[in-house]
Amino acid sequence: MTDYFNVTLSQDQLRAISSIGLAHVGDAVYELLVRTWLCVHGRATGKGLHRAAVELVCAPKQAETAGRILPLLTEAEHDVFRRGRNANVHTIPQHASRSEYQQATALEALLGWLWLSGQRERINELFAAMMEEDA
Repeated sequence: MTDYFNVTLSQDQLRAISSIGLAHVGDAVYELLVRTWLCVHGRATGKGLHRAAVELVCAPKQAETAGRILPLLTEAEHDVFRRGRNANVHTIPQHASRSEYQQATALEALLGWLWLSGQRERINELFAAMMEEDA
């Protein structure tokens, strides 16, 4: 049986996944990290918890936090980020600009790539840097 909590794909397997596919996984990774962060920081109170999570996972906020980690990325991570930013996305939410949505998609693609390549510690390092100012 495959352990989907600890999947590690090869570079060839990762390259075969579309940017949108990586972002799809990365979206879930980011959502889980944000929800965990909110609980750990004592912000787990009913409706307020949901509102706080929505505020942190929206495209404009993701774009802002992505900007915090860009200087920390390796060359390979920059490549994945760029690939995600250039993904052919057809629908942009009304509350986000095209640029914000592209940055958010890039961040999610990076997190999906890191997750599927088994780099949990790196995800944690980058997420900690993203959330520094919000603590």
